[in-house]
Amino acid sequence: MPNPFVIGSGPPGTNYTVMKRAFDEGWGAVIAKTVSLDSSKVINVTPRYARLRAGGHNGSAKGEVIGWENIELISDRPLETMLKEFKQLKKEYPDRILIASVMEEYDRAAWQELIERVEETGVDALEINFSCPHGMPERKMGAAVGQDCALLEEVCGWVNEKATVPVWAKMTPNVTDIAEPARVALRSGSEGIAAINTIMSVMGINLDTLRPEPCVEGYSTPGGYSSKAVHPIALAKVMSIAQMMKSEFPDPALSLSGIGGVENGGHAAEFILLGANTVQVCTGVMMHGYGHVKQLCSELKDFMVKHNFSSIEDFRGISLQYFTTHTDLVRRQQEAIQQRKAIRKGLASDKEWTGDGFVKETETMVSN
Repeated sequence: MPNPFVIGSGPPGTNYTVMKRAFDEGWGAVIAKTVSLDSSKVINVTPRYARLRAGGHNGSAKGEVIGWENIELISDRPLETMLKEFKQLKKEYPDRILIASVMEEYDRAAWQELIERVEETGVDALEINFSCPHGMPERKMGAAVGQDCALLEEVCGWVNEKATVPVWAKMTPNVTDIAEPARVALRSGSEGIAAINTIMSVMGINLDTLRPEPCVEGYSTPGGYSSKAVHPIALAKVMSIAQMMKSEFPDPALSLSGIGGVENGGHAAEFILLGANTVQVCTGVMMHGYGHVKQLCSELKDFMVKHNFSSIEDFRGISLQYFTTHTDLVRRQQEAIQQRKAIRKGLASDKEWTGDGFVKETETMVSN
């Protein structure tokens, strides 16, 4: 890959035209929108997106967009059409990385047929969608699998039994401990983990109409939340997976792809510092366009120059060592006070809080 930036599965990889544009603009790899055997079951609605803006109430037209919700399903295009376009893209861009995202119902034969047909197009890898938070959970698809480790282990086994190209398992954040399903996926033969998919959400209620957003004929359904507001959550999830992989799956051939609220090079650097090999962008492309990759690359290079890093591997994962437990933080601070006779910043205990100076007292304990 010419750079670590990957088009995340979704609208930016929905057909030949847009994936070709992504390659032409310089994206390191493209993950196509998720496909399944029978697209006739996939029926989308419009509108299917809603935005959250900073400093404004729900539905406000003012303020920076910080959150994005979608209730969009996987590809509604016929599988044969998508397969033809995969072949065409690999013919025109043989040296570029094209990854197919796949999802099926709870059926071994269906999963393995889909994998075989997709691999015949020449794609370089597969991303298994175990994480779509909405759509068809009653058919044991998407997050319905990713939230059930027993199901996940079984389906991962079917996938890796058939696949001959690398497999990434895409994780849902809508679980208590994301390291556990990631562990199951790796133990079942997957070569990589992608995290996170969107977070289950209700964007808000329109205070004029009293209807939820996005509103379809007066009704809505919970959907997937993305954009920069989810970035801190995504960092925590990726950190958890990276720590687990470092201790239990140290094989350097295994990879981790970070996803969540990437809109600038600094966001990408944070994922890499926590152990990610690549960084995916989906909502960011929908907001800023395919040419945004140039800014991402430039800003990431500036970060690397600032710290004298010559490659991604020079700084991948180096910030993991600085995470510990709260108990250990207390011990470290106590030792520092004793050793340096340092004056601790902020309040020493809860009894020192006052009502009048509450805001200023809070500020004394903020680190950035």
